[in-house]
Amino acid sequence: MSEQSRRRPSKPYRRPKKDPVRLLAFEALRAVDERDAYANLVLPPLLKKAREKDGFDGRDAALATELVYGTLRRQGTYDAIIAACVDRPLREVDPPVLDVLSLGAHQLLGTRIPTHAAVSASVELARVVLGDGRAKFVNAVLRKIAQRELDDWLEQVAPPYEEDAEDHLAVVHSHPRWVVSALWDALGGGRAGIEDLLEADNERPEVTLVARPGRSTAAELLDVLGEEAGLPGRWSPYAVRLPEGGEPGAIDAVREGRAGVQDEGSQLVAIALANAPLDGPDGRWLDGCAGPGGKAALLGALAAERGAALLASEKQPHRARLVDRALTGNPGPYQVIAADGTRPPWRPGSFDRVLVDVPCSGLGALRRRPEARWRRRPEDLDSFAPLQRTLLVEALRAARVGGVVGYATCSPHLAETRVVVDDVLKKHGGAELIDARPLMPGVPALGDGPDVQLWPHLHGTDAMYLALLRRTA
Repeated sequence: MSEQSRRRPSKPYRRPKKDPVRLLAFEALRAVDERDAYANLVLPPLLKKAREKDGFDGRDAALATELVYGTLRRQGTYDAIIAACVDRPLREVDPPVLDVLSLGAHQLLGTRIPTHAAVSASVELARVVLGDGRAKFVNAVLRKIAQRELDDWLEQVAPPYEEDAEDHLAVVHSHPRWVVSALWDALGGGRAGIEDLLEADNERPEVTLVARPGRSTAAELLDVLGEEAGLPGRWSPYAVRLPEGGEPGAIDAVREGRAGVQDEGSQLVAIALANAPLDGPDGRWLDGCAGPGGKAALLGALAAERGAALLASEKQPHRARLVDRALTGNPGPYQVIAADGTRPPWRPGSFDRVLVDVPCSGLGALRRRPEARWRRRPEDLDSFAPLQRTLLVEALRAARVGGVVGYATCSPHLAETRVVVDDVLKKHGGAELIDARPLMPGVPALGDGPDVQLWPHLHGTDAMYLALLRRTA
């Protein structure tokens, strides 16, 4: 060692500075990865704790939310970019390290945070949660990422559209290739439509409220919120939109159960079933897959206006309790039970109107649950298929002759929508499709019918599907 090296003072150790916002975002991503948790369930309690412990204000909460959801939505894109900047396969990078890198990539490429601040804050986070050694790796990778803008990176890591359209869209718009293919099949059309849909999946959705008839009105909610905080729904007469996100729990009507949070597409499904033409009695309604209770609460309120009674059935007891909570205070008669809709306890032909919003892949709600796109696999549809068909068959059996059944999914995948309905009609008969389009007045681009598929980019809703069937025998 030279004399000069011996005399050079060593750099004093500096304790890493904890950034509560980024630390919270990292904790949320780890929960999503390690426990298969959903961000919309993990984040609220973390934010509540941070408000109490760390004094989080609205800006802190907004940044933490953007970091979590933005990183999850663009995970596929960021993985491709990170892979181009590391010297090993991405699967060999420890998941916690990859989470820090993804958070950093989102700050660099998906926000207006200055480059220096994004890199330094991410490196400090790495020092806190990973240690100094791996923080140096994070620093090196993020400095490479920072050398280019997002569009420049996409030109490098995404194959040209002309060579592989689906893979190009998968990387550019951060969806698994099989999901791109399935959505494109369901949507039809050319490049513009599918790109609009994929872009809409990556946008933060508005919070939408539903005013439950007989207990509150959209006008009441708008009056409470004021012109700047609330907007009328686009299609549902009971809907109010909170364009800036807002805090639904701060609204008295929501706290009291007279209103709730419910996507406008879900509202339209319940309204269409309630308004479907019906001959004969109209006194008994069934929600056969009622959890967690949003549609059941709206159906119960609509039933009460006509003097009808609602039976809400949900297989999982803990979800049945959520349904009961949502229906508490309903002005008309109702009952909530924990029962399996594939082996129902009710007698055939007992109901005038039946809704089955069946378990599905959830590909229609990727705006709200972005992590679902990375969690689902094509083979998952095979496990849902028998259940979906059985629930629809039992729903038709539950309806009286002349009664109406609504088959709904929060997925546009053809294997979960039209294919299921067509199969049941062919194999079991005794029912006919009703044109659902007139039951969504004012809603454009509903297709050729008789079933209806809603879309985020066309309607601002989740991609809800609805087929209405009348039992004929």
